Amino acid sequence: MTAKRFMVAAANPYATEAGYRILQAGGSAIDAAIAVQMVLTLVEPQSSGIGGGAFLLHHDGRQVQAYDGRETAPSAADENLFQAAGKPMNFHEAVVGGRSVGAPGVLRMLDMAHRAHGRLPWATLFAPAIRLAEEGFEVSPRLSAMLASEQYLRRDPAAAAYFYDGQGKPWPVGHRLRNPELAAVLRDIAAGGADAFYLGQIARDIEAKVRSHPANPGLLTAADIASYRPRLREAVCTDYRRWQVCGMPPPSSGGIAVAQMLGILETRDMPALAPAGGMPDAEAVHLFSEAGRLAYADRGRYVADTDFVPLPGNSVLPLVDKSYLSGRAALIGERSMGPAKPGIPRARVLAGGIDQSPELPSTSHISVVDAQGNALSMTSSIEDAFGSRQMVRGFLLNNQLTDFSFVASDAGGPVANRVQAGKRPRSSMAPTLVFDRASRKLVLSTGSPGGSAIINYVAKVLIGTLDWGLDVQQAISLPNFGSRNGPTELEQGRVGDELAARLRARGHEVRMMEQTSGLQGIMRIDVRGQEMWFGGADPRREGNVRGD
Repeated sequence: MTAKRFMVAAANPYATEAGYRILQAGGSAIDAAIAVQMVLTLVEPQSSGIGGGAFLLHHDGRQVQAYDGRETAPSAADENLFQAAGKPMNFHEAVVGGRSVGAPGVLRMLDMAHRAHGRLPWATLFAPAIRLAEEGFEVSPRLSAMLASEQYLRRDPAAAAYFYDGQGKPWPVGHRLRNPELAAVLRDIAAGGADAFYLGQIARDIEAKVRSHPANPGLLTAADIASYRPRLREAVCTDYRRWQVCGMPPPSSGGIAVAQMLGILETRDMPALAPAGGMPDAEAVHLFSEAGRLAYADRGRYVADTDFVPLPGNSVLPLVDKSYLSGRAALIGERSMGPAKPGIPRARVLAGGIDQSPELPSTSHISVVDAQGNALSMTSSIEDAFGSRQMVRGFLLNNQLTDFSFVASDAGGPVANRVQAGKRPRSSMAPTLVFDRASRKLVLSTGSPGGSAIINYVAKVLIGTLDWGLDVQQAISLPNFGSRNGPTELEQGRVGDELAARLRARGHEVRMMEQTSGLQGIMRIDVRGQEMWFGGADPRREGNVRGD
């Protein structure tokens, strides 16, 4: 859809509507994002919420600011957190329970951003979610299906009582689900600010839940929650042809990896490889996948929370340097290189091991532009579907600590993304803002859920819009493809056998697989000489777009 004044794109129609109403009332992009996130906590609990964290890029017409609301490890955690008898734990043994829960960050981060860029009162922004929690919302097809396939959520008595009926069956599509406990929590936060969550009974209840789990207790305390602080960081902004592309810095790997992929692909004539009939070109997929291998290899060696582990040269610049990326691009030949090795940037590089962190895809994305010229891209998460499967007062707790490497070191040395007390686990979330370098105008806001595949999803949309001249909806709707430095992954059911065969002939190990991105995007377009906003939402999920 198109709009002249403002627009919001989110992962659920209830959430989009809440953001739209806030923008209608004169709210800022930040105001709308807060309203959207509170509603997503209720209606998309499998993906994000106040029990988790987020990364947010904000543009106020002058500068891009990167807000880091990533969760932190408890003060008592160490690199053996996910070891049992000297070996890495099974993933779901680590996830389910209290061990995987980090100090939630999303509310503190949104509070920081609202203080700088909010227009409407904080309490006003919680009203849509409070009303929906009290009156109820209709269970969506996606939520009902995920509840049906979920193996672990029923083990938590609070979650079982909320998400399932008396016979243990998930609520059907259209069932009106009420959450008075969450409504009460949101009322407290609306009235008392983020402190109501971080300094009071809510934090103590989270501690009690985490530490009393019968099989897998965790280390998080109310003091860890009270001491949580968001970070305002410098965005990763790099040039790509005639645009400037801005993404998140560490502890997200998304901004660096997307910038590396673009820097590598900038050496090739990608505009000449546009898809035909909605089907990607084999040469384009080859180049894109090889660029991904190189970026993911660097990600696994170098990127982690820079408050604990420095990047090469103590800066993002060596990893996104044009000459470094040109050298990496020269490694791409006619045949697939297979698993790529990390590069050696022109900077002092500490010896390090290769990360082993199983990052999973339950996340949500929001893009907003407001009538005052502000724009944002925000990706939020509780990590795995339904997080740690621990419910406290109507919301789910994250399992974000399993985004750390389960192995602390290897023959190469200590792993950058190992567990350390107070550290933020590395992420692949890649909220992105794109600007025209000549006019400095915003061109695009986009992002996606999808675990470590987020980087490929977002890079696909950037190549689609910037190189292939697609609108953001067309770019989102393209089949997903790419490599995370393993097999070349093609979206099952969306790509034909011919493409797979052509890639195999060039040495690719091809894996056909479901790739459920949840891309959202808003782009500036020209309609008969008038600038307007055009929004896109991923057809693979339930998101939509609204604007005026």
